[in-house]
Amino acid sequence: MSVPAAVVIDSLVKRYDDTAVVDQLSFTVPAGTISSLLGPNGAGKTTTVECCEGFRRPDSGSVRVLGLPPTANGAELRPKVGVMLQEGAGMYPGAQPVEMLRHLAALHAHPLDVDLLADRLALERAGSTPIRRLSGGQRQRVALAAALVGRPELVFLDEPTAGLDPQTRHATWELMDELRSDGVTVVLTTHLIDEAERLSDHVGIIDQGRLVGEGSPAELTGGDTGVVLIDGAPGLDLSSLRAQLPGHGTVEEITSGKYRVRAEVDPHLLAVIASWCAENGIATQSMQMGRRSLEDVYLELTGRMPRP
Repeated sequence: MSVPAAVVIDSLVKRYDDTAVVDQLSFTVPAGTISSLLGPNGAGKTTTVECCEGFRRPDSGSVRVLGLPPTANGAELRPKVGVMLQEGAGMYPGAQPVEMLRHLAALHAHPLDVDLLADRLALERAGSTPIRRLSGGQRQRVALAAALVGRPELVFLDEPTAGLDPQTRHATWELMDELRSDGVTVVLTTHLIDEAERLSDHVGIIDQGRLVGEGSPAELTGGDTGVVLIDGAPGLDLSSLRAQLPGHGTVEEITSGKYRVRAEVDPHLLAVIASWCAENGIATQSMQMGRRSLEDVYLELTGRMPRP
């Protein structure tokens, strides 16, 4: 039985002046899942989400949110959709956090318990401090609570854990897991690849406005079954090792003196690497084995590290 779609983006194009910030992008978010959009700054993630939220009108293509076009059906969608903008934008700067949450809760038929939500996100510590005087991390938590207090069917979270301390970040992850368990669909944009890998049922990788990869974390990291990381002197000649690797194995210097071999990890591969190190007088400080990560896939598809 197929899972219904909460969001369907079909050939979306959004231009600013003559530049296509989003370029023929298609992406589907199954209902009741956590789906992440990954990509460098300027890749088009936020613009894509803003089209889904009804804040921007597509130049071409279509967007359907809970079966409806968001720009034409905003009034019908607002009670069902929670939105968390970057850096807490859209909040009342002079309001106290819990005071604002109570106001928002009163606008919905079946809101979450404000006190429980505030306690969960440690907002009671803000006391009577107005939102404009909160730290960046505190404003992030208020914005997240504001997106959730109406008990939405679908929630868009733009960089929800940016600036949070590790404890609050993990508490936020637990909250997102619970939302999914309750049937809420979560669309997440993030620069944190480990966050996307930890939380997501489905990931879309965007670069220069285009979708360059998508699938579950397991699907995206499939294919090559492992990597071996080697420490050594910077700038080693890798040609002889490359020639000995089985199948379609590859080797590259990922940072100065740190090398990554990507291939089927088995005793034969380890023997090849050890023999090559010995033949070339390389006294490696460490050799680490593991599976290909989502970060590996991200770098292959975008060609650069994400920038916060």
